[in-house]
Amino acid sequence: MSSSHWVAPVADAPVDATVPLPGSKSMTNRALILAALAEGPGTVVRPLRSRDTLLMADALRGLGVGIVEEDDRWRVSPNELAGPAQVDVGLAGTVMRFLPPVAALARGPVDVDGDPRSRERPMGPILAALRALGAEIDDGGRDAMPFTVRGTGAVAGGAVTIDASGSSQLVSGLLLAAPRFAKGVEVRHEGPPVPSAPHLEMTVRMLREAGAAVETGEDVWRVAPGAILGREWVIEPDLSNAAQFLGAALVTGGRVTVPGWPDGTAQPGDALRGLLARMGAEVAAGPDGLTVRGTGTFHGVDADLHEVGELTPVLAALAALAGTPSRLTGIAHLRGHETDRLAALVSEINGLGGDVRELPDGLEIRPRPLHGGVFRTYDDHRMVMAAAVLGLAVPGVEVENVATVGKTLPGFTELWGRMLTGKG
Repeated sequence: MSSSHWVAPVADAPVDATVPLPGSKSMTNRALILAALAEGPGTVVRPLRSRDTLLMADALRGLGVGIVEEDDRWRVSPNELAGPAQVDVGLAGTVMRFLPPVAALARGPVDVDGDPRSRERPMGPILAALRALGAEIDDGGRDAMPFTVRGTGAVAGGAVTIDASGSSQLVSGLLLAAPRFAKGVEVRHEGPPVPSAPHLEMTVRMLREAGAAVETGEDVWRVAPGAILGREWVIEPDLSNAAQFLGAALVTGGRVTVPGWPDGTAQPGDALRGLLARMGAEVAAGPDGLTVRGTGTFHGVDADLHEVGELTPVLAALAALAGTPSRLTGIAHLRGHETDRLAALVSEINGLGGDVRELPDGLEIRPRPLHGGVFRTYDDHRMVMAAAVLGLAVPGVEVENVATVGKTLPGFTELWGRMLTGKG
């Protein structure tokens, strides 16, 4: 075993744990953007502190926003946005799509770049949209990073049509800054369906909570110009990061409770309730949170994951351990995520003896006995989570670059270990 590999622990008994989760990355980064553009100070309570959210906070600080970290909150003081500034987006889709419209409101140049893989992620639609709305961007004709936003302190705004089939973040990025554009923004989508609709619902809901006037129709979103209110944002637990913990109950025939599960939420991770139940789990929501119990056996599922693609890696791992085949579809857009997640899952699960076939828009998974081996993660946090699930039932799964999970869930291996010992 390489010293750089983390050997995923095998469960030698049914898990029985309560696992408190850190805050939602998606909500934290939206709250930071809205707080930075507000008319007065704001607070983000129980934010996620991870690579993606720290990159967002640092990017906003670089533009002049005051962000002070306290015990369980960040205090945000809006200031006049200004360059010159250099923004590192890492591999964070929310930073690379949400920050450029904010940078267009700054006075002065803002250079935007990130990890090598970030230069391959879809950016053309949002860059073209910003140009159409009045921003000046120099990307050398690449439609990708690195690029420079040459801010003038204002953006005209207006109507724009984009193809957001690659990521809902392309729409959310435009909407979050839209109240500060002189004419607001009307975004119309033309193309295959926009994935991850719950994330768009989250954007609209949070804009309205910040005082923005938002209208929505079929593939069209309108945000009127106006003030964004400084306010307190209380961040929910990250429900997508619950997938591997709740899945552990299914694999081991045990019990896992995630406290603080919201009664109503726009987070895509809420779909875990129905998806795990369809695979054979007993799922119950109560005052203690959401509890999933495994029955000792579970089966595959035929599921369209277009709206909840981020759950795919963990669900694919569960499917590889299930009693019957699975088809996970509606997720062609995952080829443009932190890595090509479809190709990565096929390669790594099959490398452990699995039988996974790539479909035009998803995966077909036939369970087979698996064996140990190295599981590569491709700098993708959710590949780590998938490997951990497989390791519950397969001895010797060696996870390469486990530290990449810190993108959204720092301390994951400690949380995982506490769950397995009943101390979660």
